[in-house]
Parts: sequence; C-alpha cells; structure tokens
Amino acid sequence: MKVTGKVRLIGNVQEVGNNGFTKRLIVIDTTEQYSQPIGIDFVKDKTDLLNNFSVGQNVEVSVNLRGNEYNSKFYVSLQGWKIDKSDVSAESTQEQQPTSNEKDNLPF
Repeated sequence: MKVTGKVRLIGNVQEVGNNGFTKRLIVIDTTEQYSQPIGIDFVKDKTDLLNNFSVGQNVEVSVNLRGNEYNSKFYVSLQGWKIDKSDVSAESTQEQQPTSNEKDNLPF
C-alpha cells in the first residue's frame, strides 16, 4: 500500500521501552480534494530513511497496515518501510478544484 502527499512533520527518533526499540513519526498531507493528515511510523533501522527528507517535500511512502488489541480495544497503525520523492504535479491538484463555470452552476 502506498501513501502519496506532502510532508507536514518529521518527528525525532524516540526510544520506546528498555529494549532499544526506536520509532520515528512522519505526517503526510494527502493530495486528495479533502486532504487528510496521515501519521506513519518508521521503526528500528528504518528511522534513518527519513534523514534525507524535509517538511514541504512531495513523497510516496510504502506502508504496511498493522493492527493490535489491548484491553479489548482494537488499534490500527501504518508502518512505513520505504519512502521516495514524488513528482506530484500542480495539474493533479488543479483537476480536483472546480473551474469558475462549475461554481456558477451550483444550486445554492
């Protein structure tokens, strides 16, 4: 599964627990008409993949969907394993926005 969008935030590497487990969060704003902020965790040795990226860059992130249960509640997370620069063009963003003629034809 892939998530494409613009980098909103790249977190610092966090150590979780006493076993040396590390994770790092990146937040991507999707390129849909109604953009969604998507949080993706990179874990262990994959945290270093985020070093070459910065806020505002267009990226494509390959993710695995993860789920777990804790105290009879279910949780879902996205775990990133690959990230590449993306060539999201301005045209795809413009295609999603209505033209001035379409705005005039609205019934309200």
